[in-house]
Amino acid sequence: MDAVLILLVATGAALWFAWARERRLRMADAERKGRDVAEQRLRREVELKEQSQRTAALFDRMVEGLIVVDSGGRIRLANRSAAALFGFEGSAAGKTILEATRHHEVAAVVSRLDRELEVLGYELRIDSMAAPRFLQVNALALRDAAGASDGAILVFHDLTRLRQLEGVRQEFVANVSHELRTPLSLIKSATETLLDGAKDDAAALTRFLQIIDKHANRLALLIDDLLLLSTLDSGGLRLNRQPLPFKSTVQDAIDDLQARARTRNVTLENSVPASLVVLADSERMRQVVSNLLDNAIKYGREGGKTSVEGSLLPDGRLEIAVVDDGPGIPRESQERIFERFYRVDKARSREQGGTGLGLAIVKHVVQAHGGEVRVESEPGAGSRFIISLPAARAP
Repeated sequence: MDAVLILLVATGAALWFAWARERRLRMADAERKGRDVAEQRLRREVELKEQSQRTAALFDRMVEGLIVVDSGGRIRLANRSAAALFGFEGSAAGKTILEATRHHEVAAVVSRLDRELEVLGYELRIDSMAAPRFLQVNALALRDAAGASDGAILVFHDLTRLRQLEGVRQEFVANVSHELRTPLSLIKSATETLLDGAKDDAAALTRFLQIIDKHANRLALLIDDLLLLSTLDSGGLRLNRQPLPFKSTVQDAIDDLQARARTRNVTLENSVPASLVVLADSERMRQVVSNLLDNAIKYGREGGKTSVEGSLLPDGRLEIAVVDDGPGIPRESQERIFERFYRVDKARSREQGGTGLGLAIVKHVVQAHGGEVRVESEPGAGSRFIISLPAARAP
């Protein structure tokens, strides 16, 4: 009997220890699984946070403006480009699209998405204190699994630069057409007059042939200038850079223009120090100086003086100034004076001749040499056209 009792007790103890051990194992396994779930949840949260940060960073790097709104029309996300386009600072989250953009047309696009799945290629204009901006909007409605509205995504493309370039192109075509039309009309008129019988009059024949020759040369000069600007724009101009004593370059240009200066009784003066040497293409630098001197002769004071001055700046650059004593240039025109075909006084400019491209060529040639050009002028006090270029040691 005692043996049986001992066996039962031993068996019960063994079973209890086995159960306790199993329980500890199950509890340890449960704890391990709990830790694994917690670690997985933490990793998932970290991954989602990192993904969210990467997405936000990606959106902020976009050139296009991006705005995401919820079903109530309030902003969930707006990237930096959108903030720059519409001028809102800080986070726009929680604001309505109208509050953030202050533009009714943008809000109207969002409203359209209640009826339409997408709005593509919608263009709008934003007027500001500086200058108007032109935007293209592409918008997509978001829907949940049940098909109900879940907000919208709006992407804004800034078309301002394209519109500006289109305006420049149209103005350029109009100006070229005008510049071509005038000499062509005169050549055609002179030719028709000769064909109608004027060729039998020796004096008339000579006069009309001179008109044809003059305006044919004007057309050739215009075409040459257009081709040069095209080469400069494409970066295809090859420069033969050599150490160039600038005084001799200025003197060559003065010698070429002395006859023209005498017709207006203008004195040309070369005040450039002989020690100034520039690293440049001699032919192109002579063209730059000639264009600036030609303008000074045409628009300076009749019977006045035009001088070319030079100095070495503390930073090692060389500065050349073409100075006239003419009527000066209005302040509002000084920023545009180097644009193609821009003329301060259109009537006088066309009377004086020229292609209207001289200063544009000066600007592009100087920039191709790594230099800069600017104008300083006061009405009634003449003008200074200043170019700065990298200096070079004299050979």
